[in-house]
Amino acid sequence: MLRDPTFIGTVQDVHGATITVELSDETVTGLGFVHGEGYRVGQVGSFIRIPLGFVDLYGVVSQVGAGAAPESEQELKAYGNRWVKVQMVGEGQRGGQFERGISQHPTIDDRVHIVTEADLIAIYGSGDPQDFVSVGHLASAESIPSLININKLVTRHSAVVGTTGSGKSTTVAGLLNALSDVKLYPSARILVFDIHGEYSKALSDKAVVFKVDPNSAKGQKEFFVPFWALSFDELVSLAFGKLNDAQMGVVADLIVQLKKEGLAKCPREGVDELRITVDTPVPFCLHKLWYELHKREHHTLIPRPGGAADEVDPAYVLGIDNQPLQLGDVMSVTPPLYRTVKTTGSAHERVQHGRDPIGIRQQLASLASKLRDPRLAFLFSPGDWLPDIDGKTAKDLDSLLEEWIGGSNPITILDLSGIPSSILNDLIGALLRVLYDAIFWAKNLPEGGRERPLLMVLEEAHAYLSKENSGSAAAAVRRIAKEGRKYGVGMMIVSQRPSEIDSTILSQCGTIFAMRLTNDTDRGHITSAASDNLKGIFEMLPVLRTGEAIIVGEAVSLPVRTLITPPTLDRRPDSVDPRVVERGNLNEGFQGPGGWGQRRDPSDYAAMVRQWRMQTTHYEHKAQTVSTSQKFDEKKE
Repeated sequence: MLRDPTFIGTVQDVHGATITVELSDETVTGLGFVHGEGYRVGQVGSFIRIPLGFVDLYGVVSQVGAGAAPESEQELKAYGNRWVKVQMVGEGQRGGQFERGISQHPTIDDRVHIVTEADLIAIYGSGDPQDFVSVGHLASAESIPSLININKLVTRHSAVVGTTGSGKSTTVAGLLNALSDVKLYPSARILVFDIHGEYSKALSDKAVVFKVDPNSAKGQKEFFVPFWALSFDELVSLAFGKLNDAQMGVVADLIVQLKKEGLAKCPREGVDELRITVDTPVPFCLHKLWYELHKREHHTLIPRPGGAADEVDPAYVLGIDNQPLQLGDVMSVTPPLYRTVKTTGSAHERVQHGRDPIGIRQQLASLASKLRDPRLAFLFSPGDWLPDIDGKTAKDLDSLLEEWIGGSNPITILDLSGIPSSILNDLIGALLRVLYDAIFWAKNLPEGGRERPLLMVLEEAHAYLSKENSGSAAAAVRRIAKEGRKYGVGMMIVSQRPSEIDSTILSQCGTIFAMRLTNDTDRGHITSAASDNLKGIFEMLPVLRTGEAIIVGEAVSLPVRTLITPPTLDRRPDSVDPRVVERGNLNEGFQGPGGWGQRRDPSDYAAMVRQWRMQTTHYEHKAQTVSTSQKFDEKKE
């Protein structure tokens, strides 16, 4: 009887989803050949198959050697153990579709086989091809693509984690390129929150980029966030800072009044004046809010000379000797000037406040400064979405949402690299909440998430989703993580420090792309968050190659070690490490593009200071009348 070349051993122990296999004496570990194809035998991360009648059980090797042996056998065979520990992950009917989970367990002496290329094709090629997208190939078989179930990847959330230099950004760019194939998915909607401005180059042919300081030559658009689309709490946090309950009540009442005034002059479809609240996304003039609050805090009335104690002459409100002082200007944030008056003396001489102040002079000064700050113009002076003094705007929120998630490009990149770090957390939380609310209330419309799901990619998520962070960003992400699946809103969290992300958020990620992680705490966090019991496989994370990932979770048929297909060199993210030394020899006339090995030319630090003052990285080289090489030669002489 000919020996089956795929046979490697027999089952000797079953404990839940973990089984222990004793390798056959004839099995050669390392690299084995079946029908001319090489396979890894007895290596962590390799697959095994256990036939049980018309069903095949599949598992992943998680431990090899003496440590995988049963305790009783460890005492008898301290050395030379030929044991393999396997985590069962799924089953499939002969010639049928693979399914996660197992309906039956193997028993003692059941035969165990390696998984051949034909088996892998049956597993990874199962299902509707329209539901799967290729993101690379198996590390153990280059001819077999790594297929990801796009339905489960998008709606059930995912995480891409890996230490700096592991190829994380390139992997994300590769994933987004695959998910935005306009031939397969012409109505794809992907929104990238790009903290460091890395993805504009990588996705330039498929994305529209919004940036605070756009480069029109590259087709970038100006980034605006209308302040009046924010909730009251979000606006207070960004505009005023901290207010007590009494102060918030006064501010909220005035905002509602301004919204009603604006609505009366410019009616909005679907808004009833009787049902308007402080959170209703209706335009109002923030400059006028500041002006009215400023008057309330500083405005005093002077009694009419010779009149009754409670009789006030309006002419004396802003006047000295009947000459008016500066009235101020609402839109230019110029405060009115008031005369200095005494608060003692007779009733006719004492000051009377028009309305009691609420003690927010410092907050109003801060708001005035922010309204004048050009760095915050994207928020407080949002272009066509800036309300005039009557609350009228050139554009409404529908045009903004259409630009962000309804354009012809499948990907929209919100480049937040020019946003002040002090407000980044609150701003991201506000953006997530605005988008999620819009998708939620439009769930039954063609523009909603159920008809056309939306994937949000959150770069550098550990910066605003830490366990200690109770800001609006973390609250919005928790809400989307728990509820987003029902309304067609998915997240992809990208981080180099998964241990700093709230475990509640990470545990909601149904699929994890784990790249090289050298920190024990980070690996432990990922192991506990993964849906599969594959601790042995995650022990390989420190030795993964650049661009290689272990993919586990709902979007893959089996946990798999994959080499992600990177974008072409001209489509890589702007996150490549600078080269300290470039290859070449200056003596042979070679000059590399940069690094310490290049020829040292005269420096121009004036250009550095100019860019610093302009607060932009866009630089246009100006024509020089004298070449750089001539300057260099002159300097040597």
